[in-house]
Amino acid sequence: MESLHRAAALALPIEGMTCASCVRRVEKALGAVPGVAKASVNLATERADIAFDGAPDAQAVVQAVRKAGYDVPTHELDLAIGGMTCASCVGRVEKALKSVPGVTGASVNLANGRAQVAAVGGVSVAALTAAVARAGYEATPVSGQEAEPDALDARQEAERHALLRDLVVAAVLALPVFVLEMGGHMIPAFHHAVAHKLGTQTSWIIQFALATAVLAGPGRRFFAAGIPALFRGAPDMNSLVALGAGAAYLYSVVATFAPGLLPAGTVNVYFEAAAVIVALILLGRYLEAKAKGNTSAAIQRLVGLRPKTARVRRDGQAREVPLAEVAVGDLVEIRPGERVPVDGDVQEGSSFVDESMISGEPVPVEKTPGAQVVGGTVNQNGALTVRATHVGGDTVLAQIIRMVEHAQGAKLPIQALVDRITMWFVPAVMAAAALTFALWLLFGPQPALTYALVNAVAVLIIACPCAMGLATPTSIMVGTGRAAQLGVLFRKGEALQSLRNARVVAVDKTGTLTRGRPELTDLVLAEGMAEAGRDDILRKIAAVEARSEHPIAQAIARAAQERGLAPGQAGGFESLTGFGVAATVDGERVQIGADRYMARLGLDVSGLRPQAERLGEEGKTPLYAAIGGRLAAMVAVADPVKESSAQAIRNLHAQGLKVAMVTGDNRRTGQAIARQLGIDEVVAEVLPDGKVEAVRRLRERYGAVAYVGDGINDAPALAEADVGVAIGTGTDIAIEAADVVLMSGDLGGVPTALGISRATMTNIRENLFWAFAYNVALIPVAAGALYPFNGALLSPMFAAGAMALSSVFVVSNALRLRRFRP
Repeated sequence: MESLHRAAALALPIEGMTCASCVRRVEKALGAVPGVAKASVNLATERADIAFDGAPDAQAVVQAVRKAGYDVPTHELDLAIGGMTCASCVGRVEKALKSVPGVTGASVNLANGRAQVAAVGGVSVAALTAAVARAGYEATPVSGQEAEPDALDARQEAERHALLRDLVVAAVLALPVFVLEMGGHMIPAFHHAVAHKLGTQTSWIIQFALATAVLAGPGRRFFAAGIPALFRGAPDMNSLVALGAGAAYLYSVVATFAPGLLPAGTVNVYFEAAAVIVALILLGRYLEAKAKGNTSAAIQRLVGLRPKTARVRRDGQAREVPLAEVAVGDLVEIRPGERVPVDGDVQEGSSFVDESMISGEPVPVEKTPGAQVVGGTVNQNGALTVRATHVGGDTVLAQIIRMVEHAQGAKLPIQALVDRITMWFVPAVMAAAALTFALWLLFGPQPALTYALVNAVAVLIIACPCAMGLATPTSIMVGTGRAAQLGVLFRKGEALQSLRNARVVAVDKTGTLTRGRPELTDLVLAEGMAEAGRDDILRKIAAVEARSEHPIAQAIARAAQERGLAPGQAGGFESLTGFGVAATVDGERVQIGADRYMARLGLDVSGLRPQAERLGEEGKTPLYAAIGGRLAAMVAVADPVKESSAQAIRNLHAQGLKVAMVTGDNRRTGQAIARQLGIDEVVAEVLPDGKVEAVRRLRERYGAVAYVGDGINDAPALAEADVGVAIGTGTDIAIEAADVVLMSGDLGGVPTALGISRATMTNIRENLFWAFAYNVALIPVAAGALYPFNGALLSPMFAAGAMALSSVFVVSNALRLRRFRP
């Protein structure tokens, strides 16, 4: 008999298989996953076809394949989600997306209305949008980094405009209702005037007409979204408002047109509550939308750095073309004062370019033919012609924007608890409102029905899952945006939380603490060589070293060139392994090497030994030079420490962190630099693999480790650390190796990154405390918990105002991060 239930299937690409035994291992791993009915792996197509007993669990099978030692390539899709209003909406959209076969993860951000979906296989956008539609929301694919920030801004602007329009209409219609009903309660003379001139029934009918217009017009959005959500068994914030305002309205309609249906003494109207609730919540939504627009200001500023057009040389003439039409290889002309439109190499002209957008350094950098320029930077005083090497989405600026957007859409571990709570929050509030109604109806004073209705409506309206849903994402958006402005790019949003917990910062030496290439630091002449002249001695030494490939030799040759010294011709060059190099310059034999080479030549270096020991203590490498058979000089070469390193380490100490240096250099050099900079611990003479073990030892001794390196040679250590921080300069951004990228290219960004991490997490905790404390404190008050003690009850109108202000408070508090100073 044919099964009535067809098993769900998933096709999974597998990478790393090389033979039949690999196939068996993958099949065995997949077969062990709960829910997998059958797994068939094909080595030729590198694909696994998996059948499930129930709903496919893509994440479980991907983890099983990776645990077996193979990989499953994943891709990311971005969706814009419409119709979300609170944290429970976020949970439902995520659940809907994760139900699509092939989706391994989904993260939905209420603050920017975006969903980031990780998927395997051929998951289609159509399947994702259909799943979101079944959950009651709208999803549209986000296509192209170029247009998205502008599209987001346009979408937010349209939302603000619609809310403002509805708010104005609701306020104009609700005001007469409020005056007619509440004016009589507050001013007895007004009550008598209305009763005699209009009549109570006429007043109620006028209120009915105006309240109906409010609920059917501006308030329609709550009913159109909230009631279907109720029928789907997935109530949200709109459902609470629709139930609260709708209950007050329907009760008032019965009291106005069929009072005989109500018990004696309970005939009252609450049209003003229904109308004012809608107006106040619209006010809160408008203020919230306006504030939320500011959370993406950092992205908008980054997008604003990109020119709309470029002047491209074509057919011998310069033409103004849209930026999208510029191709790799085009010659682009940049006039003084203009922004550089693309990444490229300077072909003609010279100028100074303000690169503070990339490096954070305020001093303009000189650009001459052969130099690289980065799109978004500002040309200063000269004209340049640049050959485009990266355009559109491949430019450094585009990468920065993508990284910031990705980090802003991330979910922190702290959000997991919030998500679990908010999924059940709205149903719990509805249950609390029902319980409030029942208790007041059974035990409340007369008229019990009136008290029951008013307090139940207050409970429905006071609850604010909006604030819970916005507490974390708004802080992340503002925090990561502010970090980007300061040259700190959080490639993974999770690093915001984990970086705050770091107890020790492990720092690579070369290229991180130091400039990354050796330089000539000292030239000490031997006794009796002053008459030969320092420049002439350096010239001859450089002539020999220019023939060598060694980095130290290149540093000496470069120093002579920078001083404008012509090196001359070196003949008879020879390299003596373990000793040094020698050649003939201007008819004299020049020999350069360590002290053992001089001893081999029979030359006494004891006169220079005190200086050599001092230089060694400073972490410099001393070499000796003999010219014409006489000891001539001692030169010292070192990789100089960056000017910013000492201050950065002082700042890290001020933040209560230990600093360790991890280097492949010898211990003596490492200790010298550590003393110079005030570093707490040195781990020296380690290979790249040994750096991983060093990170583990530091974690055992101190706690969570943040590792700072260049992101290439230090990749294993960056991956092992709790947080990997890559030092990048300009176009050399090692974005794949780390959680955080420092655009400035020096250690000074690490204290800034730590500072903004701590500030953002503090801000999130403040927001979550407010969101939860607000509900914990005010839901019982709305239910009437204070009535037995002092007779206090919370009007549904005040409940609506408090609910609206709760969301505005959370977003406004997050916006304080825009003022963060390192």
